[in-house]
Amino acid sequence: MTEKFVELNMEEGIATVTINRQKSLNALSQEVLEQLGQVIKYVGQDDEVRVVIITGAGSKAFVAGADIGAMVNMTAQEARDYSIFAHKVFESIEQLPKPVIAAVNGYALGGGNELALACDIRVASSTANFGQPEITLGIIPGFGGTQRLSRLVGKGRALELILTGKMIDAKTAEAMGLVNVVVPPEELMNTAKGIAKKIAAFSPLSITFAKEAVNRGLQMTLKLGSKYEIELWTDCFTTEDQDIGMAAFLNKQKPAFKGA
Repeated sequence: MTEKFVELNMEEGIATVTINRQKSLNALSQEVLEQLGQVIKYVGQDDEVRVVIITGAGSKAFVAGADIGAMVNMTAQEARDYSIFAHKVFESIEQLPKPVIAAVNGYALGGGNELALACDIRVASSTANFGQPEITLGIIPGFGGTQRLSRLVGKGRALELILTGKMIDAKTAEAMGLVNVVVPPEELMNTAKGIAKKIAAFSPLSITFAKEAVNRGLQMTLKLGSKYEIELWTDCFTTEDQDIGMAAFLNKQKPAFKGA
């Protein structure tokens, strides 16, 4: 029987996904990645879920990295397959039509930092640490780090982290734009849930459109991205939620969005 490494809790439209492999600091083994992928697929299909939070069990690590013990004897083909599968799982998080918040509660190194990068918003404990230490192992980031990190913090800062393999604290990560907000450890989950509840109160359709516009726009020229934004903006005016939201504003009421 396969051990359960990824736990799911759903409450008030918020799905909390917890990676629980504490003996290995929640390292991303093949089994963990498979279970994470299955859970993400499940919450993506559940209409009751409005927002997803991903975190790690315990206080030491969000995810300390990929599973080096499993990688040490990999052939080149096995390493390629491992990377391809991790990319597939992380892309499913990035492309999920629902916002995903990373609640980073400790080490987010290597694959752990790459997992956080695949999320839409990153909330970090003041005791969290971030980095891409792969260079110290004779390899490079292989789960999207060379691509998402540079897009988020810029080429210079990304290369500094990737080429030196150094670890940075949460405040430094916040200053460079890697993290959205840093809070005391005891406030981490409440802060993440507070952001999630705020988002969950809005129209799920407009939230999906907004995420899609940003993600796809980053892959386009500004001109094409602007055209795509116009199309999604137009689509908003075909929904009940647009009528509800604007009517509520004009009547000074709180909107009750239907997701339609």
